[in-house]
Amino acid sequence: MLIIPEQLASQLVSVEDAIAAVGEVFAASYAGNAQSYPVVREQTGHANAVFGVKAGFDASLPVLGLKAGGYWPGNVKRGLGNHQSSVLLFDADTGRAIALVGANYLTGIRTGAASALATRSLASADSSILGIVGAGVQSIHQYRATRAVRPIAHVLAWDPNPDNLRRLRNLVEADGLRFDALSLERVARDADVLITVTPSSVPLIRREWIRPGVHINAMGADTTGKQELEVELVVAASVIVDDIQQAVSIGECQHAYACGLLKAEKLNLTLGGVVSGTQQRSATDDITIFDGTGIALQDLAVAALAYRRALEAGLGFACDF
Repeated sequence: MLIIPEQLASQLVSVEDAIAAVGEVFAASYAGNAQSYPVVREQTGHANAVFGVKAGFDASLPVLGLKAGGYWPGNVKRGLGNHQSSVLLFDADTGRAIALVGANYLTGIRTGAASALATRSLASADSSILGIVGAGVQSIHQYRATRAVRPIAHVLAWDPNPDNLRRLRNLVEADGLRFDALSLERVARDADVLITVTPSSVPLIRREWIRPGVHINAMGADTTGKQELEVELVVAASVIVDDIQQAVSIGECQHAYACGLLKAEKLNLTLGGVVSGTQQRSATDDITIFDGTGIALQDLAVAALAYRRALEAGLGFACDF
């Protein structure tokens, strides 16, 4: 087995690498050559933590494996990231465990990569104003990934924590871009591309704030009960999903689905179909929403890339297992 620590993993895979790898695995999934298995995601009843396991198999590589981890909200007081994850890869031919990969950074960039793929496919090509709701660690990956696919010149952000806003401002201004911390309404009304990445369980973004043609990446809802957008906004938009079943059970679509305003049959626009060129948005003045719940194949794509590069460079720690 090869052990790839967190710091090494962050050196082996860039944001651009992640966008390419995640795009390939979504296309493979749409073609029927890759599959994510049912997600386990539960409240532990201890430390207010949420723990989950996501597993899958991509026959096109091939890569078989799982990611285990979740959210520990008290970690910040310990000097640790609230999100903690590890990926275990297996040899698809024998079932032997071949790699253990630190996946906190990889989870961040694979999430940003999916968002960027949706933005590249659905947002106006001249989108230059990025709105970010929630300026935690994931916002950094979202910002960098969006810049890789659109000519962003101005970033608007909202967060209840001024330290989060300060950190994001420093990064954006160091890149030579304009940054403004604004109200929720101003961020939503002024953005060309809007990204919501919070742990909220109440709607933050109202339908009336979003103008025609805006693209939204709703990335925060990945557990039962989470919500960032008004149901009316989800119903009014053209929605693209990473996984239909996850979208209606743990994603942003869960609330519109539960109250009968959104049918699963309507969710026929998928990220896999869009990145493979088979599907496209219906009209340029539609509001589009990507409901990004996060699937195992994203995790396996970036972890497998880190594993291959570590092998080629003779990096990591090998051990008998």
